Amino acid sequence: MSLDKILERAPVRSIEEAIAVMMAIDQTLPDSDGVKWFNRLYLRVTVSVGKAVGTTQFHDTAFLTELDLVFANLYFSALADGSADSRRAPSAWRPLLDARHQPGIARIQFALAGMNAHINRDLPDGIVRSFVTLGGDPLDADLRERDFNSVNDLLERVEQEVKTEFTTGLVGVLDRVGGPVDDAVAMWNVRVARSAAWTNGQVLWGLRGLPPLRDRFFSRLDGMVGLTGRGLVQARGAVLGRSPLPHAH
Repeated sequence: MSLDKILERAPVRSIEEAIAVMMAIDQTLPDSDGVKWFNRLYLRVTVSVGKAVGTTQFHDTAFLTELDLVFANLYFSALADGSADSRRAPSAWRPLLDARHQPGIARIQFALAGMNAHINRDLPDGIVRSFVTLGGDPLDADLRERDFNSVNDLLERVEQEVKTEFTTGLVGVLDRVGGPVDDAVAMWNVRVARSAAWTNGQVLWGLRGLPPLRDRFFSRLDGMVGLTGRGLVQARGAVLGRSPLPHAH
């Protein structure tokens, strides 16, 4: 099945549907496609969040579920828009989409570039959309913010597992060569990124009554996230190439 055909299933309406779409993407994309490695990380995160929503005592499970769905659909939308032509995707997503077939980029770099776009650009938008749907105010939503923050431990655990898996076999080479891969891993912090995303969501919410200013702010945010993404997918050069990269299953 083609990627375009898979993405026709979106927007999804349940966490199970989101997982099914991500699994289909994982099975369809070749290992040489950088999007596969962000998608695999996101798939594991979504599975873990889905389990937590079903078993953990959150203050507002409906909010976390709604946010998870809105968030996933923003990813599917960006991928659908930019799959054939990255210029049609949001600026934040273009570094990953432009570099997805480029040699000399480690799998962990692709994964982090996707996280950068999705958390720093999509998550503030997703927070606002979730409050619009369910009601409430992100400027005065302590319990929902606590639920939001409580997911950080889970995300960090999954992220660390994937970092370890994606960089297995590279450690010795990285110790000798250094460069963009270890720089990219070092600069990324999911907890800090999600905290900033909540604040930016509050800013977007506060600007709802000023659409031109709101759109300008979000456009600038999108562009800045794109600039950061360029740094995350700098090629490591021919010295590492593609051959040392392990297959992740």
